[in-house]
Amino acid sequence: MKTLALIIALLFAAAPSSVYDFKLKTIDGKDFSLAKYKGKKVLIVNTASKCGFTKQYADLEKLSEQYKGKLVVVGFPANNFGGQEPGTNQDIKTFCKENFNVKFPMSGKVSVLGLDIDPLFQYLTTAPNPDFTGDIKWNFEKFLIDENGKLIHRFRSQTTPLSEDITKYLN
Repeated sequence: MKTLALIIALLFAAAPSSVYDFKLKTIDGKDFSLAKYKGKKVLIVNTASKCGFTKQYADLEKLSEQYKGKLVVVGFPANNFGGQEPGTNQDIKTFCKENFNVKFPMSGKVSVLGLDIDPLFQYLTTAPNPDFTGDIKWNFEKFLIDENGKLIHRFRSQTTPLSEDITKYLN
């Protein structure tokens, strides 16, 4: 009977209406919510330390500094593509600090693809936006969230953080 009640509750649970509906963990294992960034744009990026795009960490940090007050960059380490994020959360944090002086918020390691996809990324890959929906193809894909927690643009890995494709939405 309890199982049936749980199934019914899940069926009638409200679908997320924004990124503010998700509970997350920082890279240090503390609870956090993207709701703390209401009123700012948020750039969500799935990251990896051993990827050809890893150098984008430097530009993500520059973007974060350049648009401080308007934008928050949040990195989400994931090991879904080629095993390019094999380390622990502490390994990732140390790598980002020592190599790119990353100060923007980082979540704990998540899965962005497959059966164990993090609920936030399930939402982001299916949420309507003017660009495209569907699976993340590689590390360093970017999701631009508006001041109300809605996905407004999505960018593939090749779009660099400081490109006009992104910055035109921040000016």
